[in-house]
Amino acid sequence: MKAKLGVSALVLLFLAGLWLVAAPFAVGYQPRGAGYVDATVNDLWLGGSIAAVSFVSLVVYAADALRELARRGKHADA
Repeated sequence: MKAKLGVSALVLLFLAGLWLVAAPFAVGYQPRGAGYVDATVNDLWLGGSIAAVSFVSLVVYAADALRELARRGKHADA
């Protein structure tokens, strides 16, 4: 149960990070063709960081789960 909650939280964080990256352009507070305003730069750095950390955490979790399945499979043959 805790693993499902943790994975769900990581997926939500990943989606929130992607939204932060897309928000300046989707909402429209970044003028088209203009230099990036401070809020856009902040959203890009923060959203990208949150998305990257959560994605790496999901990959590590998946790798650990696969490693555990492989370990159980080796012990099942013996």
